[in-house]
Amino acid sequence: MPNYLDPMTKFITDISTSDAVLLIVNRTKPQHLVNILSKAFTDQSVAITERHIPEGRDDLVCLIKQGHVVATSSLQRLERAFLLVNSDRYKTRTTAVGISQFPDVLTYLTGIEFSLTGYPKSDKEKLLLIIISRFIEHLALSIGHGRLDATFQKLSRLDDEYGTQTVYETLGDSNVETHVYGIRDEPSAVKDLDIHVHADTTAELSRFWVLTFTPDSERPTADTDVTHAALVAVETAPNVWRSTWTHDATHVKEIQSYLKRQF
Repeated sequence: MPNYLDPMTKFITDISTSDAVLLIVNRTKPQHLVNILSKAFTDQSVAITERHIPEGRDDLVCLIKQGHVVATSSLQRLERAFLLVNSDRYKTRTTAVGISQFPDVLTYLTGIEFSLTGYPKSDKEKLLLIIISRFIEHLALSIGHGRLDATFQKLSRLDDEYGTQTVYETLGDSNVETHVYGIRDEPSAVKDLDIHVHADTTAELSRFWVLTFTPDSERPTADTDVTHAALVAVETAPNVWRSTWTHDATHVKEIQSYLKRQF
């Protein structure tokens, strides 16, 4: 390992300052859902716990940071979006997804550093990064203006994954200025998409999984509390990702500026 921090790793270090608790309130659903959730966050800075609260809502999941509830989602929504699905749902689906379909208790897990592993070692950990990626893309579509930047290790993913291709076709037809970065592993990759393509052979790009979105400052935003978002992940070993995400506008703009300067 190098004895210095590359810029993306430094962003992760600077952003990640907290841990969290996912509290399941008045559960009526089966225990195996709790087991799946606990396994997904094994060895992460997210604790899973349960509590019965008289008069409280059944099957409610609360995200707690520094002793305060910062987001809630129904266990049913978490089940449908994360617990009982795999990554293929997001890679191949053709139907539109609104940002309300992404559980707040996941999208607000900001400022937490994760070390996440892909399939076959884990079928849930890397899915979390896919969900956050889709959330950022659909946040951009929901707001309808601004700039989205996304890195792909290989640009052919935009052609090979139908769900991903559909999202970026929609972004290309929108007023969102969309930039994608990656290694052009196939000569014809992304030629049919109306987006800005930054093809490179830089080894650095092959290690990054980054998305940033910033709205146009002079235009109104949609009815959402989140207006900026960024995901930063660095591959530290084959299919192992050190990662975090943020809604902090200052951090998002810094990451976006780095992509614009570097690639």
